[in-house]
Amino acid sequence: MIQPKFFYQTLKEYGIDFYTGVPDSLLKNLCAFITDNAEPRHHIIAANEGGAMGLAAGHYLATGQIPVVYMQNSGLGNTVNPLLSLTDKEVYNIPVLLVVGWRGEPGVHDEPQHVKQGKVTIPLLDTMGIKNEVLTADESELQKQIERAANYMKETKESFALVVCKGTFDKYELKDQENPAARKLTLEREDAIKMVAASMDKKAVVVSTTGKISRELFEYREAVGEGHARDFLTVGSMGHASQIALGIALSQPERPVYCFDGDGAMIMHMGSMGIVGEMAPGNYYHIIFNNGAHDSVGGQPTIGFMLDLPEIASSCGYKTVISVENRVDLEEVLAQLTDCETPLLLEIKVRKGARADLGRPTTTPIENKNALMNFLKK
Repeated sequence: MIQPKFFYQTLKEYGIDFYTGVPDSLLKNLCAFITDNAEPRHHIIAANEGGAMGLAAGHYLATGQIPVVYMQNSGLGNTVNPLLSLTDKEVYNIPVLLVVGWRGEPGVHDEPQHVKQGKVTIPLLDTMGIKNEVLTADESELQKQIERAANYMKETKESFALVVCKGTFDKYELKDQENPAARKLTLEREDAIKMVAASMDKKAVVVSTTGKISRELFEYREAVGEGHARDFLTVGSMGHASQIALGIALSQPERPVYCFDGDGAMIMHMGSMGIVGEMAPGNYYHIIFNNGAHDSVGGQPTIGFMLDLPEIASSCGYKTVISVENRVDLEEVLAQLTDCETPLLLEIKVRKGARADLGRPTTTPIENKNALMNFLKK
């Protein structure tokens, strides 16, 4: 395995020390080391991978130094446009070192949302004309590999991708980066999810975002024996749950529609809130469980606690905006939630972390889709 420190220092020998991207579970040990050790202005956790490409390009333009953009391979979709219309050799010819976590690697078991992405990761990079190699797990070979990549980027001014398999990086624990305000929080996200789900009308449906929020909602339904037909578990497509929920809400205006969102997912495509406000559905409940962290992929910080989410939502046209951070206030709000004007945003500030034995959905995405569509016919 590769020690994150060794990888970081090897890149630094070639003048590569600016990092930006979106954290990934396969890169969490590397991301944690970078978070703890890089200068604040040389490591920016971006809103999304496309934004990271813009940051990287700006850094190169200002310094002439090659930047790093890290991501899960699912994030390649967000980078296709800037890779082809910004950094490509036929446009501005800007070199970027891509470090891509290979979820769904062929032959390696993974969750269903990663399987197709895993199959097309290398072909997609090839199609875009991005030279790539699978990152070695041998430190003695790593220096040669990085030398090849660095020389290629310096000579051609083109990007180079290192594709990272599961288990490539050795363990590194992120130091405590928790926002001081978060230390006072007492409400666990899973408990908050249970409270909101238990308060909903039987006709209501939920679109839950990718990661632990969907996993916790699934386990709550299992525990109370309710089944899963009312929930669309968005196991991929980070940042798009709010628009899936909007599409349902506009098509079935008499049915309450809830979006269970996370701060990282909401930040990734925050402009979607403006579309919710513009369309102003009278049955839309946007619940953001804000723990100030990318909790599902290693706990790296987001800017969630820096943002005034109610003010943002109000500016976007939401009719009701509420923020709570404890059980008593949440119980009071939920008791009168459906009496409020919608679209509504409820921010629930919760503690970072999840229980160690949290399971995963046992239904397939297609089974989940079919069950929801049958429920929506009722």
